[in-house]
Amino acid sequence: MKRTPLLRILNTSIFSIILTAVLTLATSMSAIAEDTKEFAEHKFVLQITDNDPEKQMLVLNVAANIMKHYGPDKADVEIVAFGPGLKLLLANNNNAERINGLSDNSGVRFAACANTLAKMTKKLGKEPKLNSHATVVPGGIIRIKELADQGYLLVRP
Repeated sequence: MKRTPLLRILNTSIFSIILTAVLTLATSMSAIAEDTKEFAEHKFVLQITDNDPEKQMLVLNVAANIMKHYGPDKADVEIVAFGPGLKLLLANNNNAERINGLSDNSGVRFAACANTLAKMTKKLGKEPKLNSHATVVPGGIIRIKELADQGYLLVRP
């Protein structure tokens, strides 16, 4: 089949979009990897997959309690949100200030699943705005496995 100039342009545009997305995700992953506290004695990855406000509050309480008990120098906590739980990391979530405080004061990190974000974007017709402390990762479950492989304890409050 002969490729028309329009097809070449479309293929080039699609390739550019895919390449940009891959580079963005790679940059996000390296930023998270650099932020991990590699020498922390106590490492936790907290999973949130529910849109239930009580469960969202619970996961934030668990993170705060870990940091209060061990201190930010000895504990490393990352909250990974995917599926309906990604709504915790939306900029307009009621817990936004609490997330900001945990991130700024204790170094708790927040990972947002790119797969879920893509599905939400498709459903809404536009990409929802995330909390400024959320870092997009290729997949929530992929991020959890990466952290578990590094010795992090998975907790699903």
